[in-house]
Amino acid sequence: MMKHLALLFTTVLLLTAFRADRPQADTRCYEMRVYYTHPGKFPDILARFRNHTTQLFEKHGMTNVGYFVPENKPDSCLIYFLSFPSREARDASWKAFIADPEWKAVAAKSEENGKIVSKIESTFLTATDFSPELKIRKKGGRVFELRTYKATPGHLPNLLDRFRDHTLKLFDKHGMTNVVYWTEADKDDMLVYLLAHKSHEAGDASFKTFRDDPDWVKARKASEEKAGGSLTVYVKSQYLVPTDFSPLK
Repeated sequence: MMKHLALLFTTVLLLTAFRADRPQADTRCYEMRVYYTHPGKFPDILARFRNHTTQLFEKHGMTNVGYFVPENKPDSCLIYFLSFPSREARDASWKAFIADPEWKAVAAKSEENGKIVSKIESTFLTATDFSPELKIRKKGGRVFELRTYKATPGHLPNLLDRFRDHTLKLFDKHGMTNVVYWTEADKDDMLVYLLAHKSHEAGDASFKTFRDDPDWVKARKASEEKAGGSLTVYVKSQYLVPTDFSPLK
């Protein structure tokens, strides 16, 4: 009897330790926002975010993840990411932010010589089950690559399986840093993720060796044979440079 109890106790301890070691699922709501400005107003949007907006976001329960500009056209738009405990929390935070008298005063002051923002795009994102824990670090000395995949009809699960079982490990093998992986919350065919590289040139070199890797060639071939064709309609890549006020660098 005592042996059975001891075995049961040991099993419970092992299961508890296993659960404690497993990373908690990231259930936060992420939002990617892209701001385009009127001609000549891009420095104004950066100044407003640097001096006011990011602090007001934090005041209203938003987590500033990262702020970036495109490497090839740094004055074309501001791309940034926020996170919230939930979609409902996101809506409440934005409502409070917009109604904040301090924000209204900042917006009015910054737009005395004309409107700054010409267009805003918003995308809601959900972390995948295989995404690394997002670590918001001001590490510096890195460029980021925003990659967007549209899956062929019905094949997003196949694409996610390939990333989960093969691609992330191979990216790491070839010197790329897996930062975070998302799917679009309101679509069933989009994968969006961030990689970090030492430079644009280093990223290009890493992808060249990755694409030539026999393990990747084998994994891609097997996944496409299983699906009966390509898993993607298109793949878009955009290199991003962190702003001076970005928490993620």
